[in-house]
Parts: sequence; C-alpha cells; structure tokens
Amino acid sequence: MKKNVVIGFLGTNLDAGKRRRWRPSVQINDHPDFPVARLELLHSRRWQGLGAKIRADIEARHPGTEVLLHQMEIRDPWDFEEMYGAMFDFARDYGFDDEREEYHVHLTTGTHVAQICWFLLTEARHIPAKLVQTGPPRQDEEGPGSLQIVDLDLSKYNALQQRFDLVTKEFNTLLKGGIDTRNPAFNAMIDRMELVTSNSDAPLLLMGPTGTGKSNLAGRLYELKLQRRRIKGRLVHVNCSTLKGERAISTLFGHRRQAVPGAGADRRGLLQEADGGVLFLDEIDELGLDEQAMILHAVETGTYLPLGSDYEVTSRFHLIAGAGRDLARLVAENRFRADLFARLNLWTFTLPALRDRPEDIAPNIAFEMDRMEQELGSRITFNADAHASYQRFATDPGTLWPGNFRDLGASIQRLCTLAPRGRITQSMVSHEIETLKGIWHDASRDPDLQLLASVMGEAATGIDEFDRVQLAAVIRICRASASLSAAGRRLFAASRSQKASRNDADRLRKYLDRFGLNWAACQEE
Repeated sequence: MKKNVVIGFLGTNLDAGKRRRWRPSVQINDHPDFPVARLELLHSRRWQGLGAKIRADIEARHPGTEVLLHQMEIRDPWDFEEMYGAMFDFARDYGFDDEREEYHVHLTTGTHVAQICWFLLTEARHIPAKLVQTGPPRQDEEGPGSLQIVDLDLSKYNALQQRFDLVTKEFNTLLKGGIDTRNPAFNAMIDRMELVTSNSDAPLLLMGPTGTGKSNLAGRLYELKLQRRRIKGRLVHVNCSTLKGERAISTLFGHRRQAVPGAGADRRGLLQEADGGVLFLDEIDELGLDEQAMILHAVETGTYLPLGSDYEVTSRFHLIAGAGRDLARLVAENRFRADLFARLNLWTFTLPALRDRPEDIAPNIAFEMDRMEQELGSRITFNADAHASYQRFATDPGTLWPGNFRDLGASIQRLCTLAPRGRITQSMVSHEIETLKGIWHDASRDPDLQLLASVMGEAATGIDEFDRVQLAAVIRICRASASLSAAGRRLFAASRSQKASRNDADRLRKYLDRFGLNWAACQEE
C-alpha cells in the first residue's frame, strides 16, 4: 500500500494557533482515515522557529509521521511570477516516487497566489498529486475538522470527459457546416483541423480544386477561432486573383496619399483591417513574387511597410491561405516563393473532390435541400423514385462533378425552384441529369476551355468565362509568334503609345504570370 505524503506551506498565522487554536499542518495528521507518513513544509528563513515548533508538536502526537522542513526564500509572496518560479523549481528537483508514495498538496495554508500555483502545477502534472483542503471543526464539534481530497486527473471523470467529447463534436460539426459527413478520410481531416485551429496560431493552408469549399471552410475556421477566444477581430477575405501589380500592394498593405497619383487620402490596407482577426488569402498562388515576400515578412514579424511610407505598421493576424494549384510544383518552377511555401506548409489540408467522397453526396443533397427550403420559404421533397434516380446518378463513378459542390448546389437549386407544389418528380430529375451532362459536354467542347485545359490542366475550370476568352486568345498569339517580345508587340500595339514604359514583353510576362503561366508553357501543344 502506498504511503501518504503531504506537501504544503507552513501557515504563518493558522499554524501559530491564531484561529481557535486550530493548526492545519498539525490537525491534518489527526484524521484516522488519512494517515500521513511524511509531511513536507515550505517556509522562509524568518519562520524557521515556528517550523521547528510545529515539527516537534507533530512528532510528539504522531511519532510515525516524518516532518521535513524546506526553506524557500520569496521576497514577495504575492508576486505570481516569483512564486510560481520558486514552486516549479521545488517540484522539478523533488524526485517523486509514484510507485511507492501517494502525494497530496495541502491548499489550506499559504497565500492565494501560492494556492493558485499549487493548482496549476498539479493540473499540469508537474506535481503528481491530489489536492487536499482542510477546515476547522465547528464550535459544537470535537475532532480534527474537515478534510476533502480532489483529484485533478480529468481522465478519471467520465462525466467531464463526455462533456469535452460533446464540445469537440460540436466544433467538428461547425467545421463541417452542420453536414453529417461520412467519408472517413474527410472526417479525420476535420478532427485534425479542429485540434490545430484550437491549439495553434500558425498559418493554415487549404488546398483543393475549385468548388471543394475552401472559402466556406475558411469562414467556419474563423468562427471556431472566435469561439475558442484565440482571436477578437474580423475575417478579411481576399481573392488574390484580382490583385495585380501596385494595386495588389496598395490593396493589401495600404498606401500613403502621396505615393499613388490621384489618391485623395491614405489607405489602411486589408492587412490592417485583419489586425486581431483572420486574413484569408484565397488563391494565394495568384499573388506576384513581390507581394508574396511582403506577406511572408508580415506573417513572421507582424509588421509591414505601406506603399510610400517610411514607417512600419503593426498588424497581428491569423493567416489562412487557399490554393487550387500545386504550390510545390510552382516553387519548383520559380513561380512561388519557397520560403513562403515553407511557412504555409506547416499545416496543410487538402480538400477532396466531390467524386472522391461518394458517401457524403447524400448528406450534402439533404443540406442543399434544407438551404433551398429556407431561401424559398416552402417545404420541398423528392418523390421516392426521383430521389433514388438522382442519388444513383450523383454517386456514379462516371459522374465527375467538375465544379464539385458548386455544381451540386446549382443542380439542387434548379430542381427546388422548378418543383411544382414542392415535389421533385422523376421527369424533373431526368431533365436535370440531361442538363448537367449538356453543361459538362459543352464545356468540354468549348475550344477556349479545351485550349486552356491542355496548358493548365484541371485549373482551367476555375477561370471565369470573361478571363477564359482573353487568355485563350493570348495563348494562340503566343503560339503564332516567334518570341515573347513579338507576341507582346502584337497584343499591346494600340496601348503602347499611352504607356510610359514600352516593355511589351514584360507586360505580357506579368499577364501570363497571373494565371501561373510562362512563355514555355504556352508553346506546348
């Protein structure tokens, strides 16, 4: 049987008998159901005499109890930093023997600061002990008084553990948008993401093809950080594909009025707006190398220089980055900074395509149905045969869902909007399936999209139709030209006279870089 060891401070008032002659360091030994084999008392040199008296009294009443006095010099017992440091050093050097001894920390004596430090050291298991609180007997009672023991090993409290598990499940449900997802790999990723978001302020990188929900997930990660009180500020969402050149620097980092021709006032910049909150850089792979370098500096130091300013501005934010392209490949091609990628790659989460999560199609259909009911203000349901038919099509391995959840959401929206009397019929589902096949077929026959796909792969589907036509025309001109300069002269012939710089090759190079392309990539057929 393990021996009970009690550790506590010498009570300079209570142990001196100034309260009803009840001395906690003495009376704790009087409980017959709590035999104390060793009592360790901490005290300063000033109270050495009182410590010796208490030891003598205990040994006289309980010869089997060993009393050890430890001198601990603390200038200010109400200084938390000094007190915790001294007690931590004591715990580190003590040499606990868990196999032979059962340790208890006596909370009754000592300042409130000392009691807090005991609690923290015990809860963190720096001291492998239980907490003991004693009290004097009532005036009409005899005996040693009260004694209560609290074990801070939370794993032993089933009810508490169930509450923690429930809270974790609630946070996971938040990250999944309330959808009862069933894909094991996706659910494991969400579990890991919840742990990282709740315990780390490091940047998060969300990877995945267009339509997999990176923006929605970033918003839910922000809500989780807000609930966990890791942030207090707002969420600032930046689509990096819309930021190019000096406009990108001005938008992100702000500018001084004199630095931008025609500017009427200073501009704060989005990094300043994100101070204390979350900055979500969607499509970060679209940022130029200069902007990438400035972002890296801001993340690592919390400071940056607005355009035209001589003084750095401070902004502390949590960074979430989204990318649809393989950043490692872009680093190898010198189109993305290796140091920024290394900073972002600490916590990388790749969102799978919808076709890789067939188990989750049914709950996502149900989620989209609920969303449309709220939007349309009426109850909408599938007929049984219609639901079975749509489910078979949606989960068929041949149904690729190139737009992922965007395609699925748009499909459910069409069905719900056109549903007569709130019922989706078999004929409606058949028509919708043909509509989807037609959309995807037309997209595959689109010569511009085919050209972009041959150059960019799956990333081509994420380009807006407005940009798609223009980019395809630029690639065709590049293929028909002998050099980058020749292609630039042809593309910018009309606007060249209006530019201060007539470096057409540089203008074309920057345009292609917006889409992660270069001259060599455009020449491949």
